[in-house]
Amino acid sequence: MIYLDNNATTQPEPAVVGAMAQMLTELWHNPSSIHRPGQRAKGRVEIARRQVAELIGARPAEIVFTSGGTESINAAIRGACALARNTGRDTIITTAVEHFAVSALCQAMREEHNMQVVLAPLDHQGVVDPVAVETLIDERTALVAIQWANNETGAIHPIERIARACHERGVICYSDATQWIGKMPTDVGRVPIDMCTLSGHKFHGPKGVGAIYIRKGISLAPIFFGSQERSRRGGTENTSGCVGLGVAAMIAQQWMDDPNNPQAVAALRDRFERAILVRIQGATVNGPTAPGSRLWNTTNIAFPDAEAEIMLLTLSERGLCASGGSACASGSISVSPVLTAIGCSEIRAGSSVRFSLSRHTTDAEIDEAIEIVVGCYERVRALSRKQASI
Repeated sequence: MIYLDNNATTQPEPAVVGAMAQMLTELWHNPSSIHRPGQRAKGRVEIARRQVAELIGARPAEIVFTSGGTESINAAIRGACALARNTGRDTIITTAVEHFAVSALCQAMREEHNMQVVLAPLDHQGVVDPVAVETLIDERTALVAIQWANNETGAIHPIERIARACHERGVICYSDATQWIGKMPTDVGRVPIDMCTLSGHKFHGPKGVGAIYIRKGISLAPIFFGSQERSRRGGTENTSGCVGLGVAAMIAQQWMDDPNNPQAVAALRDRFERAILVRIQGATVNGPTAPGSRLWNTTNIAFPDAEAEIMLLTLSERGLCASGGSACASGSISVSPVLTAIGCSEIRAGSSVRFSLSRHTTDAEIDEAIEIVVGCYERVRALSRKQASI
């Protein structure tokens, strides 16, 4: 099997699995307990907190463990808006290309709390205009919520500039950094962002655990009440998950410390992409392609005269895993709202496939993947033409 669906999830590193197994078999005790085993478990959780903090340049006290990206998103947006409403601020500035967990939540905030949701404009490649965001911010703005990198196209948004604009105007800036953190160097000490969220399984950690970075001085209304996580997130800690996340963060940082590593995978992605565009007439890339404009592992390709759903099933039968977009929409035949938001027609969006590499993807896998994709496309196109002639 060739796995090119790493924006959906990644294979846990062996060291992550080993650390989690140790916690489950030896240090399974409650970290809130005062006895020695409980305190040993707590110590391991605090080591993990420091490892996650080091990954993004934060202080350990600014890291709150959660059950994953979706909970983190809800905690950040709901928590910030709950406090902002008390000051008369009732507007969320976001974009049309956010992950469904963000876009659906913003819609819920509109329906449940009469929050106003304003969509910042995008360019033709799906990148938000920072000048437009600056213009939209006013005295009613409760929160600016814009992803750091898009999960479908890999497009990178100018978060540093947006965060600085928010900071200057006294508005909380939050970013869903689920696809960014663990893949790209991050320093929240340099980028004045107030909150960002991450998920372990996006960078070879475990599922079911994530974190929120909350800058010192920023308050959130908790959505889960309890004494854990300094009363910011109630519930007994997932000790094995936290430790696994910490190990994954440490390994990701070590990997990114050598800039040749991301560049090497980006070269594989580019070689794969070029080969497909050359060998399949009319194939096009959705989103930005300029150096540094997207995540090093992601390409989203539209295949003419081929439905994405059929392509994905055919690819899977040949042993290649890819995606039609967000993994949270798997099984859905609806057109990607991200692709339509950046100007793709419904036909083009419905024929687009996302391929996302990992730091473990090899040259040999890319060689084979190219042949599989070309062969599957020819098969699907022939089938489509046969059906059209009936």
